[in-house]
Amino acid sequence: MKVITIALGGNALGKTPAEQQENIAIAVPSLVDLITQGHKIILTHGNGPQVGMIYKSFEYGAANSDKIAAIDLQECTAMSQGYIGYHLQQGIMKELRHLGMPWNVSTLVSQVEVDPKDPSFKNPSKPIGDFYTQKEALTMMREKPEQIFKEDAGRGWRRVVASPKPIYIVEQKSILNLLDHKFIVITCGGGGIPVIKDENNNYHGVSAVIDKDFTAAMLADIVEAHYLFILTAVDHVYLHFGTKKQKELKEISAKQARKYIKAGHFAEGSMLPKVEAALRFVESAPGRRAVITSLEKAHLAMGDDVGTVIYS
Repeated sequence: MKVITIALGGNALGKTPAEQQENIAIAVPSLVDLITQGHKIILTHGNGPQVGMIYKSFEYGAANSDKIAAIDLQECTAMSQGYIGYHLQQGIMKELRHLGMPWNVSTLVSQVEVDPKDPSFKNPSKPIGDFYTQKEALTMMREKPEQIFKEDAGRGWRRVVASPKPIYIVEQKSILNLLDHKFIVITCGGGGIPVIKDENNNYHGVSAVIDKDFTAAMLADIVEAHYLFILTAVDHVYLHFGTKKQKELKEISAKQARKYIKAGHFAEGSMLPKVEAALRFVESAPGRRAVITSLEKAHLAMGDDVGTVIYS
């Protein structure tokens, strides 16, 4: 039996609740198939489009009604953990009942500690929300100078926010306890709710969005996973992505991956954190492997010819 941590990309899940439910229904058989193969899985997920949607909705509501409160990013992440986890629970439980499997599924709302001095607070880089044209983005930045938009891997412009690195998963003991009792755990959604610790060791939320891939690597290490699957909207990691010279990578060493990072092949806020998180995981203990591939190919990722495999 192998322990597999699976990180689902927020973009791969869809932009609306209805689209998300459709994508989850398609993906769930692949995820549950890993259990029928004899493996133990733990799930986490991104929330880039979803947290942006929630934030924008409350921002618009607060600007147009004194009965609607503005909600900051940490609360928006908590909300996204709840509704994405709810959809995943429904989809997975339906498949488990169909197969007559006795497993339970639980979503754990989870906090992740970050360093208040993390440099990302002064240099926002995490894309959230929808895509805009350059003209639309520049107009919004003129109207709201406190909001920063950047071009995102050739796909359009998106708002970027602080994305501090995770340093501790607050609920990790609860996660391990659930796993020990044969629960499929959905946790650390959206990278976790970002919190900082005060002088009395109490946690307080902070306005940011943690990159889920870095938290996924930490989670995988805590549960002593053998594999980290980072599931996104593409089948492979590519060199020269989006150009005529585009080339898929099937298996690369950590050394090769660092060479490609140095050469600037992977877009910041897109593929770069996925590759960096994979490196953190595979280099944390001998024999570990990370696979970056599409949501639809999850059940095939234990093979040798699916996705991009990264090894130490």
